[in-house]
Amino acid sequence: MENNAKIYIAGHRGMVGSAIHRALTKKGYTNIVTRTSSELDLRNQQAVADFFEEEKPDYVFLAAAKVGGIVANNTYRADFIYENLMIESNVIHQAHVQSVKKLMFLGSSCIYPKLAPQPLREDYLLTGLLEETNEPYAIAKIAGIKLCEAYRDQYGSNFISAMPTNLYGYGDNYDLKNSHVLPALIRKFHEAMQQNRPSVEAWGTGSPKREFLFADDLAEACLYLMENYNGRELVNIGTGKDLSIKELTELVAKTVGFEGEIKWDTTKPDGTPRKLMDVSKLHAEGWKHTIELPEGVALAYQDFLQNQEIYAV
Repeated sequence: MENNAKIYIAGHRGMVGSAIHRALTKKGYTNIVTRTSSELDLRNQQAVADFFEEEKPDYVFLAAAKVGGIVANNTYRADFIYENLMIESNVIHQAHVQSVKKLMFLGSSCIYPKLAPQPLREDYLLTGLLEETNEPYAIAKIAGIKLCEAYRDQYGSNFISAMPTNLYGYGDNYDLKNSHVLPALIRKFHEAMQQNRPSVEAWGTGSPKREFLFADDLAEACLYLMENYNGRELVNIGTGKDLSIKELTELVAKTVGFEGEIKWDTTKPDGTPRKLMDVSKLHAEGWKHTIELPEGVALAYQDFLQNQEIYAV
């Protein structure tokens, strides 16, 4: 990407989009185009068409999405499939119409079958049934991958897809009803400390295993792939390492400084037993993560402490 190229980040205020914005700025890119959701509703086909016609970006990072944890995915099933389908369809189509040089679509590791062999290789896509709780979201993200492939096949568009593992970092979502497991644990343990509570409740059995990637590492990977990868097939982005939810919970408790009891509510769902990404393709392309989980959790907790009035509402 040329340093003066016009780069549009869809979803620049989210955790992923803001990390991409930071990474681009750090590398000297100056012509970055952004719109808030109130300025541009990406679900609105005409609004997106008008925006692309006016701005004509050279490169697009499609990081905008409706996202959430198990409860949100399972509760707002129609919203998750409809809104994500509309966002990606509108942006990808207009990127084609306006001859964008290159687009990166960001998906999610939940696209893979619930019981796929571990670690998850890119070619496991569409080889089995999805996890029921987030099936609508996963189907929308799979559609985004297939849109990129189809526009490449029919029109030669240089649209690539990357599938991040579970993410955390600066600007995460700490709403206990809609957040993912790691930020939820940070908030739970922090509030238990503040209130001198003797115990904290965690969901499920603690046995599922998960992989976590710091969002700023993801952003570096995205820039690397935009500059170096032009393949049709999707690319996994992760660390290639996982740990149990019980181990994660203990790590977060230690980082926050909570020394009380952890009680497991086994009536709550565990979700997929294991979701570890096979990142051998990414490593072969020449990129590897740099922020390990203990350091990343500490950075995320410091961010939470500095922005409690925003996050803990």
